[in-house]
Amino acid sequence: MSNTSIRPRPSSLRRIPLAAPLRLARPSDMWFKPATSVVVATAIPNLVLYSLDRLDLVMYTMAGSLCALYGHNLPYARRARTVVGVVIGMLAGLAVSLVTASLTGSTPVLIAVGALLAAGQKLLCDATRVGPPGPVIFTFVSSAALFAPQEIGQVPGHLALTLGAGAVSWLVTVAPALVRREGPERRATARALNAAAAYVAEPGHRTRRAAVAAVHAAWQTLLAAGRPTPVRTALERLVVHAETALTAHPGDTAADADRLREWARLTRSRGPVPTPPPAPGTAAEIFGVDAERAARRPAAAGAVRALLHRLAPGSPLLPVAARTLIGCALAGYICSAVGVGRPYWAIVTAASLYQANVMLSWNRTLQRTLGNLLGVLVFAAVLPAARMDPLALIGFCLLFGFAAEALITRNYWLGSVAVTPMALLVLEYAGSHPAGELIGDRVLDTVIGAGVGFLAAVLVTNRRATGRVEQALADAEQARAHAVQTLAAPAPTPAALDAARRRLTGSLVELREAEDTAAGEWWQRALPQEAVLAAEQAGHRTLAATATRQGMIAPAQENGAV
Repeated sequence: MSNTSIRPRPSSLRRIPLAAPLRLARPSDMWFKPATSVVVATAIPNLVLYSLDRLDLVMYTMAGSLCALYGHNLPYARRARTVVGVVIGMLAGLAVSLVTASLTGSTPVLIAVGALLAAGQKLLCDATRVGPPGPVIFTFVSSAALFAPQEIGQVPGHLALTLGAGAVSWLVTVAPALVRREGPERRATARALNAAAAYVAEPGHRTRRAAVAAVHAAWQTLLAAGRPTPVRTALERLVVHAETALTAHPGDTAADADRLREWARLTRSRGPVPTPPPAPGTAAEIFGVDAERAARRPAAAGAVRALLHRLAPGSPLLPVAARTLIGCALAGYICSAVGVGRPYWAIVTAASLYQANVMLSWNRTLQRTLGNLLGVLVFAAVLPAARMDPLALIGFCLLFGFAAEALITRNYWLGSVAVTPMALLVLEYAGSHPAGELIGDRVLDTVIGAGVGFLAAVLVTNRRATGRVEQALADAEQARAHAVQTLAAPAPTPAALDAARRRLTGSLVELREAEDTAAGEWWQRALPQEAVLAAEQAGHRTLAATATRQGMIAPAQENGAV
């Protein structure tokens, strides 16, 4: 067992970065999926409304169309359920906003409701891990609807428009299953192979953690995909090879980075899944996967219990929700006090900042501010052309919707350059507004929302982040102890070994996520960083020993493998 009693180093505040948050990254390997989906899901209802000369109703169909942004990283069976949940959540938030708007015109009340909705949406999205894009889309829709003129008798019809557009979004997001049923599983497997290749090419703690997380994600995707098919079974064998590469000794044939990358390329392509040579222990591994898949089928009640546990008092998600509530309310009230006519923009700006910790929230503050200010300039440039014809307006909105998803994976600020003019152009469907007023309000809302929102992130502390690390550390120790006990059994079954290894892998991924989150949090207890590192190292040794016992790799020549 690893020694977790190592004395923790005192935590220190990190220097606030300025340039790093603005650097561009490589685009996501699937950016085109949400980009094309949202364009199709938006174009269909918009063109129907255009043919009916009712473009003033676009705001309500847009709420349903934006649901097409979700679920693209999930296998189709789970994606279908997830997008249904997203549509229901969108309808619920919109219903609260429309009813509130129809009952009162009090700006303070509307701001309070908007902040409460933003906090609730943040909490639920974090607890259910829905995203990307997470809660900001829900907050954008519900906050804007609060300040739209509304009569109580109009609410059912407007909600019906959202439901209809949401149904279109559902069809758009699940339709690719008819062409490539295992597409998400293939992409997840390719990521695991590439991550394993990166570790083989450059062994180190960072590349190993990334590879372990990618392999874990691939297994979770395959387990959630539904019943086995020949393609999924072949993908499982490839993930076994990626997993084997993480525990193989240097120079072993299993540790061939070029071969892993080639398999990843072929797996991602539209051709047949590559057939690797049989890896030792593959049969036992696949048997264990089938056993785990069977055990997961009646797990709906367990999923509900897990969700309630994440929402219970003491959850580390609650302080972040409190930040959202306070920051959004203050941003809205300050903007209203200075005379801004659309304080919901400040609410949305503040809500978009809140990430897992303060440092990530600071990064998002810089990115959001820069992207919005540049986006306002883009809006000013295209507005004259957009006002020439309704079809031009529709075309620009579709263009910016596509560009936002194409660019946002490179950096959030770059995507915001496209999101901002799209959000401003949506207002044009209901009638023209003075350009100077729109631009001035958006700039002021951005500055106030970003400044007040980040101030709330700093002042509302999250000391529970360290507690989450301590809990994750204990869970990792328990998972490792269970794996060691399983290894010590005289004749452990393949399913038992596989379940123990998978449990330990998941606990190590959770430990790394908890430590990364807490490391960027301010005003908290010192982190047990040495204990976390010791637990990770001991866990990796146990994973290697488990793989050796299953026959996935040759026995280690060194002592103390467990």
